[in-house]
Amino acid sequence: MAAASFTAAKFLAPVAARSGGERAPPLPAGAASSSSARALRRGGAHHPRLRTALAVSSDVLPGNKAAPAHPDVTREEALELYEDMVLGRVFEDMCAQMYYRGKMFGFVHLYNGQEAVSTGFIKLLNQADCVVSTYRDHVHALSKGVPARSVMAELFGKATGCCRGQGGSMHMFSAPHNVLGGFAFIGEGIPVATGAAFAAKYRHEVLKESGPDGLDVTLAFFGDGTCNNGQFFECLNMAQLWKLPIVFVVENNLWAIGMSHLRATSDPEIWKKGPAFGMPGVHVDGMDVLKVREVAKEAIERARRGEGPTLVECETYRFRGHSLADPDELRKPDPQPGGVVHPPNPRG
Repeated sequence: MAAASFTAAKFLAPVAARSGGERAPPLPAGAASSSSARALRRGGAHHPRLRTALAVSSDVLPGNKAAPAHPDVTREEALELYEDMVLGRVFEDMCAQMYYRGKMFGFVHLYNGQEAVSTGFIKLLNQADCVVSTYRDHVHALSKGVPARSVMAELFGKATGCCRGQGGSMHMFSAPHNVLGGFAFIGEGIPVATGAAFAAKYRHEVLKESGPDGLDVTLAFFGDGTCNNGQFFECLNMAQLWKLPIVFVVENNLWAIGMSHLRATSDPEIWKKGPAFGMPGVHVDGMDVLKVREVAKEAIERARRGEGPTLVECETYRFRGHSLADPDELRKPDPQPGGVVHPPNPRG
């Protein structure tokens, strides 16, 4: 597909062979001019990889006066997106209240701040499409249609929960909604998602059981800390080799537990890892649900047509600590101008 179709994001098209000294192709005009495309381009003064990472909509930065260009959405679609994000935020806030009152036990990882990613992607799926999540999985389950009462009951360990109280916060699963689980270990869900995508292609090509819209699509959600693990690279290779209908969604909230993404990764631009395997790599402002939705629509439709996987990096930010047991001391109490909150410079 044409690179220019991803208009809301930074995009690097697959390249058959690129030597180490060869420069990447220029961005399409739409991507190069968009504010989200410039979010990771600002370099640090001391080291090429210690660049400023923006974790809010870059449209609010001083000097960016142009109004953001969003795809058209109907009033009904806009309300659906808004209601889903509000549900996710209110649900997570209630989880925090119950945890601090001693009503909820174990580790509880909240999704506050990242709702645009879940809503922007999952609300475009069909019922037969699959979602594979991480330990931060409550809102993914809600967006896929699992009733909030069932998710909350699971958090309380009740038999009425979506896993009969046996999964808890980190292991949401619902067969009727094709939520294939939250996974506690880093990168653990990516091979499961790749297997689900392989099963979808097998049903389509061998069993001839796919729906009229094409292949069933799998979304694999994971964080920036996962992208240095072996399963990530193995599954990118396998998915591209077999042209599996999967979208790899990186929720880059800039922190791997307590480790700044900029300190842990040689090249913090995760989206560039896609073209290394021959698939599109896309970066999008993960705090803007309409931009996320536009990129998600392209990636999902591409997978459904049988054109293979896409790697999408959604740059976002979580407003709470890694879990509710975290003292929440990583985030600066005083935001930077324009609402941007930067991780501390690793060089001091």
